[in-house]
Amino acid sequence: VQLVESGGGLVQAGGSLRLSCAASGSTFSDKLMGWYRQAPGKQRELVAWIRSDGRTTHADFVKGRFAISRDNAKNTVSLQMNSLKPEDTAVYSCYAHVNLTDHWGQGTQVTVSS
Repeated sequence: VQLVESGGGLVQAGGSLRLSCAASGSTFSDKLMGWYRQAPGKQRELVAWIRSDGRTTHADFVKGRFAISRDNAKNTVSLQMNSLKPEDTAVYSCYAHVNLTDHWGQGTQVTVSS
């Protein structure tokens, strides 16, 4: 399983970014996928999940600002991030649950300046 993220960068507070994750090495249309993040000195935390049927779960701290989506035909999962805050600064990693195993990509840096 390989998960490759793209779309991170530097943005001012209030701005937007869209992260994408390209998945390969398995069939993903029936797998739970999502996004996690880890800020310096903090533990990794769940940002959002999306199930095979399209149902989503978003962490309270991103509800109304971030939206996860997937394209099963392209084996991609995306995270649209709006109204970004400095506290959203972190490395964002793509996640997939495949064959009873958790997989993460290497991550993409998101930095939000105040």
